[in-house]
Amino acid sequence: MSNWIIYSIGFLAQILFSSRLIIQWIYSEKQGRVITPTIFWTLSLIASFLLFVYGYLRDDFAIMLGQGLTYFIYIRNLQLQNKWEQMPKWLQWFILLVPSFIIIYYFNNNSIDVEKLFRNDAIPLWLLILGVISQIVFTLRFVYQWLYSEKQKESSLPMGFWSLSLIGSMLILTYAFFRKDPVLFIGHILGATIYVRNLFLIYRYAKETS
Repeated sequence: MSNWIIYSIGFLAQILFSSRLIIQWIYSEKQGRVITPTIFWTLSLIASFLLFVYGYLRDDFAIMLGQGLTYFIYIRNLQLQNKWEQMPKWLQWFILLVPSFIIIYYFNNNSIDVEKLFRNDAIPLWLLILGVISQIVFTLRFVYQWLYSEKQKESSLPMGFWSLSLIGSMLILTYAFFRKDPVLFIGHILGATIYVRNLFLIYRYAKETS
């Protein structure tokens, strides 16, 4: 597959990721506090799938790992907002089963794909480790958010989520710089700016209500 198609998939994913943050930011600015509209999770789910495909086409295990870990957390947040049940059943099954089909295809090509992912000349071992660590930190924000939301019985984005987002984003920016990946670099520069702004909104709202 040509590079322009691969990069188009990656940039489309990042556009959707950035759009969800911009929409969430606008909603939050209007309310004067951090809120989470349903479209945030819908765009997250679509973008996660596209970025997973991008990572696969780029033979980038770090990207695939990050998206694979968060995919079902996005679904769970849609369930907490009672929006998942409103989707047609065929769409629910499609969303749930597509990752499994990709994994099955991946293992059917195991002898080739594993070699590409873990012995890629473009990604030395130290860089792969940095990428994996950065994706794990970035993913932990959604694990934290998921556990927090389950406890609160509603989908929300607490301060810990935005703190982990900022730390993970800076690590991924470092990885993207050495990996020479414009998709990750451009996407996370915008993201880091919005993470800082949301931390400020949470701080200001807490101060005003204390």
